[in-house]
Amino acid sequence: MRALRTLLDRARGPFRTGGRLARYHALYDALDTFLYTPSYSTTGGPHVRDGLDQKRLMMVVVVALVPCMLMAMFNTGYQAFLTVEQGGQLLTSWQAATYRALGLPVASESITGTMVYGALHFVPVLMVTFVVGGLLEALFAVVRGHEMNEGFFVTGVLIPLIMPATIPLWQVALGTAFGVVIGKEIFGGTGMNFLNPALSARAFLFFAYPGQISGNVWVAATPPDGLSGATWLLSYAEGSGHLQGLTFGDAFLGLIPGSMGETSVLAILLGAALLLVTRIGAWQTMAGVVVGTALTAIGLTAIGSTTNPMLNLPWYWHFVLGGWAFGAVFMATDPVSSAFTATGKLIYGLLIGVLCVLIRCVNPAYPEGMMLAILFMNMFAPLIDHAVVHANIKRRAARYVRTTP
Repeated sequence: MRALRTLLDRARGPFRTGGRLARYHALYDALDTFLYTPSYSTTGGPHVRDGLDQKRLMMVVVVALVPCMLMAMFNTGYQAFLTVEQGGQLLTSWQAATYRALGLPVASESITGTMVYGALHFVPVLMVTFVVGGLLEALFAVVRGHEMNEGFFVTGVLIPLIMPATIPLWQVALGTAFGVVIGKEIFGGTGMNFLNPALSARAFLFFAYPGQISGNVWVAATPPDGLSGATWLLSYAEGSGHLQGLTFGDAFLGLIPGSMGETSVLAILLGAALLLVTRIGAWQTMAGVVVGTALTAIGLTAIGSTTNPMLNLPWYWHFVLGGWAFGAVFMATDPVSSAFTATGKLIYGLLIGVLCVLIRCVNPAYPEGMMLAILFMNMFAPLIDHAVVHANIKRRAARYVRTTP
């Protein structure tokens, strides 16, 4: 890394002056600040100083996502090989051809095999996301003449984790471009956006290409009946009305079909622990999502239904099916698009939990719910903070301000 820094400093020399080379100078500054923390700091006036800057904050979140990334690779291969063992076959793809060329066994008990086959699906999605998103971030930094923001580090990891293993790479590139440009840069970049960029990318792909990201194609193998694989949540919502063959333990560990990185509640909780210890993730938001989900699900279960099986799904199953846990920990706690006040975070999380269950149980077209609930509440987060702040002002005014007769 020192050698790279020295090389950048030497390369900067010819670009220090000259109007024609101003954009090259801006490109250097964008790359330099993206890789390293600038040496300058505030010197005058009262400023709040903290050892945690934005780069360190983003890297902590990336570290918290490592268990999910490892589980994404393992479970992708595990689900594919499990399908083959049940009578299916691997999809006709370059990933399957490469895996066969390596001579590794197609066996769900082979940890090496499952990790390699899963990596052949996850790593390309990760690379496409970083290439497309990184280039767009650099482009906007150069055009606007500001430093390249490291906020895309987290977005670049989140997008692959919420994608199915069978997503075409060109759709990943298109969705990433939409999430970066429309979800963030059009509003001014990191810190200015009111929507989560990663969820914006997923929402765009969901509505534009529902055939690849609607819950029907998730396993990198063809089931024995020749039909597309489906998540347990979708299967239950479409009328099976039971979870026979699925244990709560398997769902908690993440050994079920789903988006590559959001199936394992255990891996997500490991990341949540790091976010809570470092105080980067807001516990108020997470707690609000849990309480809102549980209370709403319990109320709907008490009502019950003979035609809608989702109204009969026990409340605790909502925590381990679909993207609920991943959304509650890594999406709802986004410090930019969520509420800022402590009370506002609790209300914000509570409403996300309520909306998630309502979408899952009442809306027959979309059994997942977590993505839409978070995006919807992103739009209301400023209003929640506004109401909380003004309520505090009125309460303090009523307590301390004396009115003259």
